[in-house]
Amino acid sequence: MPPVRLSLLMRPRCLALFLLFLLLIGLVALVSDRHWDERLRFWFKQQQVSVAEQQASIWLPGYRAVLRGKPVQGLEHDELSGLTYSAASNTLFSVTGNNPQLIELSLGGEVLRRIQLSGFSNPEGVEMLSDGRLAIIDERKRSMTTFKLDKLALSLDALDYPSFDLGFAKAGNKGFEGIAWDSRHQRVLLGKERSPLGLFSLPFPGEEGAAGTVQSVVSGQLFLRDISSLTYDARTDHTLVLSDESRLLLELDAQGEPVSFISLSLGMNGLRGGIQQAEGVTMDGVGNIYIVGEPNLFYVLSKAPAVRQPDNG
Repeated sequence: MPPVRLSLLMRPRCLALFLLFLLLIGLVALVSDRHWDERLRFWFKQQQVSVAEQQASIWLPGYRAVLRGKPVQGLEHDELSGLTYSAASNTLFSVTGNNPQLIELSLGGEVLRRIQLSGFSNPEGVEMLSDGRLAIIDERKRSMTTFKLDKLALSLDALDYPSFDLGFAKAGNKGFEGIAWDSRHQRVLLGKERSPLGLFSLPFPGEEGAAGTVQSVVSGQLFLRDISSLTYDARTDHTLVLSDESRLLLELDAQGEPVSFISLSLGMNGLRGGIQQAEGVTMDGVGNIYIVGEPNLFYVLSKAPAVRQPDNG
């Protein structure tokens, strides 16, 4: 009888240890899948960055939300994706997927114009190129179409303009979503959502289509689960990478190495409710950051003025 009793006493303890072991395995897998360990290591590294290095970069920790989740009116049945800034008009452009449209927005998130898109299947990204041209990437068709937009245009047909096959024929719904114009190096930067997740480049597309081929961009550890949008800052030669699944905005330097990041989660950086599904990011000429997130919510982040140090003299 005593051995039996000992066995009965040991079973609950062994079961508890086994369940604890499974819990630890699950926790480690979750941390690895969401890159929380890499993010934490980089956060500590970020704390050591000098003021001079911060001033030479975009430096995302210096930003705070000044407009939080403003609903974009008039798009109740459409979902905004991608975002770009036009210096010529001082406005923003985004696209919608289910009912393909090019949407022009004010810097305050008001709809100024809706351009119906024909010949597009699933537009996911839009970017202002040089010479006033816009580029739209269609994730389902794996293509990029470039065109000049008339100030009064209310419709546009992809068949009337040059397009370029971006490859990855088997990508399905995991193709290119991010696009940014690198004015310094005269190239288009592309962000592939996943499988494989990564950054790619394409030489500037001319009037007759794009020259060259899509090439992989060597980058450091991105610690992101996906890429939903990109934007490029010519002042610093740095790129911002948006991830909706990681709820993160990441700054990369010219070599593709992480420089800074901010969380887009609840309560962080002035985002009281967080950004649930961030789908587009861009910057204007003075460094303000604009983000659109589903369901058609509009955000603006601005950098706080630098605090002047007291004069010791």
